[in-house]
Amino acid sequence: MNRFQAKLSEHRLQLVRGEFQTLQINVGRKCNQTCTHCHVDASPWRTEMMDEETAHRVGSWITEHHPQIVDITGGAPELSEHFRYFVETAKSIGAHVIDRNNLTIIETKSHAYLPEYLARHEVEVVASLPCYLEENVDAQRGNDVFRKSISALKRLNAVGYGTQLPLTLVYNPIGPKLPPDQSELEEDYHRELQERYGIVFTRLFTITNLPIARFATELRERGQWDAYLELLANGFNPHTVDGLMCRNTINIGWKGEVYDCDFNQMLNMQLRNGNPQFLWDVTPESLRSFEILTGAHCLGCTAGAGSSCGGALDKG
Repeated sequence: MNRFQAKLSEHRLQLVRGEFQTLQINVGRKCNQTCTHCHVDASPWRTEMMDEETAHRVGSWITEHHPQIVDITGGAPELSEHFRYFVETAKSIGAHVIDRNNLTIIETKSHAYLPEYLARHEVEVVASLPCYLEENVDAQRGNDVFRKSISALKRLNAVGYGTQLPLTLVYNPIGPKLPPDQSELEEDYHRELQERYGIVFTRLFTITNLPIARFATELRERGQWDAYLELLANGFNPHTVDGLMCRNTINIGWKGEVYDCDFNQMLNMQLRNGNPQFLWDVTPESLRSFEILTGAHCLGCTAGAGSSCGGALDKG
């Protein structure tokens, strides 16, 4: 029994699948940034990206099974040559589409079209901005990232994001600590971004750094691994379990492999039914019989107010 399962047992809880809602597509590892906290270990030199045959098999699955939400992530998902195919296929069946956007991609010449394109298709933009202070963002995400992010946010505002269209910002802590209260931090973000830059947005998500990939390496190198896991375990909040994204999400990798969540994907915890499962092997109904795979990293989703791709889970 792993440490997360032990916490569930201690509180007499079970983690089981609920109603399917979201297909989360990780199109690959390529990104125009190299962030210290990145759970995907993405970077400009990564080459793992979804090919055309796989993309169209995924598109056929979307058309057949009609997920309510199609959540497109990466890397920088817009670097996939199939990004627009996924957006338009999902919109054609009435799905709500999310683009997990790093903002600086909008400032590249090849992707300058994005604000108008995303607005035209009414795609929700969920954008990384780990702080409203320049020095903190650049320390975590690279030199000049903050300036480019602010420029991109202004362009998104100009086409209606933050007013007519949903613009969600994402905060994650710098270092081995839990995020602050989401609602209080959102107030700070609204005030500071409006006063400093005239930027508006819809809401803020706070996300805990999970101890995997680059962040796990950093924790071990600094001798902070044990202390961070202890922090997460001691912060276990039973009220977050019902809202965990693995209960209503099918996550797939760039080869079409099926996982419970994007974090499990990075740990190669692929679902199996005798053989490794791919999206075209499963249906939302068939996955109800699959056990949700867990590990100690899952403590990151249940510590404090909880954490998921949709932000804090326990709103108090």
